[in-house]
Amino acid sequence: MQAVLPRAPGPHAPVMLREVIARLAPADGEVHLDGTFGAGGYSRAILDAAACRLYAVDRDPAAIARGAPLAEDFPTRFTLLQGRFGEMDRLLAEVGVERLDGVVLDLGVSSPQLDEAARGFSFRFDGPLDMRMSLEGPTAADVVNGWAEADLARVIFEYGEERFSRRIAKAIVAARADARIETTARLADIVRSVTPKSKDGIDPATRTFQALRIEVNDELGELDRALIAAERLLAPGGRLVVVSFHSLEDRRVKTFLKARSGRAGGGSRHLPERPEQARAPSFTLPSGGVDKPKADETAVNPRARSARLRYALRTEAPAWPIETADVRRKGGRR
Repeated sequence: MQAVLPRAPGPHAPVMLREVIARLAPADGEVHLDGTFGAGGYSRAILDAAACRLYAVDRDPAAIARGAPLAEDFPTRFTLLQGRFGEMDRLLAEVGVERLDGVVLDLGVSSPQLDEAARGFSFRFDGPLDMRMSLEGPTAADVVNGWAEADLARVIFEYGEERFSRRIAKAIVAARADARIETTARLADIVRSVTPKSKDGIDPATRTFQALRIEVNDELGELDRALIAAERLLAPGGRLVVVSFHSLEDRRVKTFLKARSGRAGGGSRHLPERPEQARAPSFTLPSGGVDKPKADETAVNPRARSARLRYALRTEAPAWPIETADVRRKGGRR
């Protein structure tokens, strides 16, 4: 059964939905995974596109609750699992699934999380400085009030790509000496007070909030583990589709797929071949393996402008050994 153009489900239209369904190409009888259920837009479109079996994963209890109507609509074809998508292999094993025909990941924070002030992901609303996707573990407030200035500067620089990271960290430490920083509005004001206005109109607090969110949720570590798990789970010919929204995510996906497809570059007489370059490619990248959003979508959905979709096809080669992958782990967190 050929995939049809998807309908936009509900008030939060998922980014690059047409491209996701086209690249995932669900067919009757196949088994797929939506690793980031969110508001359920991709999941519903996949289930509409073909008579396939779909599993979905989300760590957010609110997302699990939002999935109830979809489970009622597709009681025999849809299962929603609570957990981190970096543990998709374990979660699927617990329900007897060992092989997949497709995996889709929509990275970052979901629209419902951004729109709920109490979650503390956005400075558009004043709310508690939380940012936890799973509602477990240390909050963003714990980080900004408890970490050393140097550690704050490092995280803001590395995960926010913020050139004023040291200035911001110093201002945070000075402000918390007067009173604990508990709200999104106060943190945003602190950042704005020591950073110049951006020429492109982006709020100066954006990069700091991104950095804290990535740190609190270990988003890059989760992505590393998810890519490796998808490699192990996908059957030959299986499709991997990943939508990212900033360079840190996209760079990680691009690097992983280039290595696994044998496009990372070979050795030379000066630089000997690395062990991974001798392995059989576990993925192929058709047509370059990257899509950008179309103009009609960006015109109505500004969030789509920064999106990049990377996709790859699983080969028959065995998955690469896990110990060779650069996987960032944080023991004991969340």
